[in-house]
Amino acid sequence: MEKLPSFHNKPIKFLVFSFTLFFSLIFLIFFWTWAMEDATAHPQANKGSSGNSTKAVLEESALVGVDKDVASAGGAMQKGSEVGIKDGLLLSSITPLDGVSVPYVSKYNVDNLTEFRESVGSESADEEEEEEEKVQELDDSDRKTPSDGPSRTGEKNKVTCDITKGKWVKDENYPLYTNASCPFIDEGFNCQANGRADRDYMKWKWQTQDCDIPRFNATKMLELIRGKRVVFVGDSINRNQWESMLCLLMGAVKDPRKVYEARGRKITKERGNYRFIFEDYKCRVEFYVSHFLVRESASRIGRRRVQTLRIDRIDKGSSRWRRADILVFNTGHWWSHHKTKAGINYYQEGDQIHPQLHVNKAFHRALSTWASWVDNYISPRKTRIFFTSSAPSHFRGGLWNTGGQCRDAFLPRTGTVSSQYSEKNLMVEEIMRQMRNPVTLLNITGLSDFRPDGHPSIYGRKSSNGIQDCSHWCLPGVPDSWNELLYYHLNSRIV
Repeated sequence: MEKLPSFHNKPIKFLVFSFTLFFSLIFLIFFWTWAMEDATAHPQANKGSSGNSTKAVLEESALVGVDKDVASAGGAMQKGSEVGIKDGLLLSSITPLDGVSVPYVSKYNVDNLTEFRESVGSESADEEEEEEEKVQELDDSDRKTPSDGPSRTGEKNKVTCDITKGKWVKDENYPLYTNASCPFIDEGFNCQANGRADRDYMKWKWQTQDCDIPRFNATKMLELIRGKRVVFVGDSINRNQWESMLCLLMGAVKDPRKVYEARGRKITKERGNYRFIFEDYKCRVEFYVSHFLVRESASRIGRRRVQTLRIDRIDKGSSRWRRADILVFNTGHWWSHHKTKAGINYYQEGDQIHPQLHVNKAFHRALSTWASWVDNYISPRKTRIFFTSSAPSHFRGGLWNTGGQCRDAFLPRTGTVSSQYSEKNLMVEEIMRQMRNPVTLLNITGLSDFRPDGHPSIYGRKSSNGIQDCSHWCLPGVPDSWNELLYYHLNSRIV
């Protein structure tokens, strides 16, 4: 039998093999192209995701400075970090370099994180104040915000000199300005304009015993506060120092027209809030009156409505103090039995009005309220905080309303300080030691006690009606030295 030819043909098999190989190569080319495009796209996405996560966590670690472990983990993050919000809290999962995921729940409320972002935004001054006035409606004492804690390694004050030990020495280079060169001295402090003829009270410099306090340099100070807010908060003694600061800074201003009050206000005793803008340096030097630092209020006793002092609540204007770069507080001038109605039905805590409370106890409780507010609402990462000790009065033969006078004082005292360190100053130091935020005490009590010649006396007004002012200070004068001490502290600390 003849064998039939087989269908198995080598040319056909070769053709099938060629087509298979061809389509396999095409598939591999398309797959390789897709894989490369995906690889180049994903790193960018991952980079953006990681960047956003890093930013969120770093913002959080900036707000809660005490969480050092989280801050260090945030600095070592790789891609894969996640941030989310749950129940009003910021949640983050941090993947450090060792690859272990660290869950972290922020103690900082999301609303406060939004406020933090707004604070570093590009708001105008007016928009910022409008927003802060809305915040003012909230009850500050009921809101709790964790303290940021110190921001820089070695932020402790480098000042080792005891600025309270020294003496007043005559220096013909003083004063650093005159009442003619500074238009911001109000009538009560403008002794020359009110008829004071002697000039020696302006020519004294506080010379410390152990170090040399540099003369105030207006140009360097303006560069130091360029783009910043310097805010003084307190009573009329602090306004005395604030006006001195304005005048000292004017010494480096080339065009006086570029220094002005934001709302065109003229400085008077009647108005208490001022924002002066130094246009060339984009900075503001502000003053907000707050006699007690806590809330002056009114309440009912029976059918009568009486004035009270809420020693458990911060002043209503406190929202305006926030976000300052330098804060200078004081209080004390109004803490007397005369100005607090002898403590009878005047001090209030919650709904309780104390029938009678000693002024020192009330002062201590009010200062604790202030300290709590500073710890909860002021970030030491942004703000340098100072508290000016009480300035002495020099009435002889009575008080301001009983014939006390200082008219015959023309030279500084010599020898030792005549008055003891007040109990209120000791309370201030005690409260400061208990605070989380660092506060520098600007101790001006002792050095000022040597200067009974520095008060306006009968030259505080053009018509004094026989009442002498031995509490406030002429400008130029003693408050200029207070600001030299402030300038010294600002330049003697790691910035």
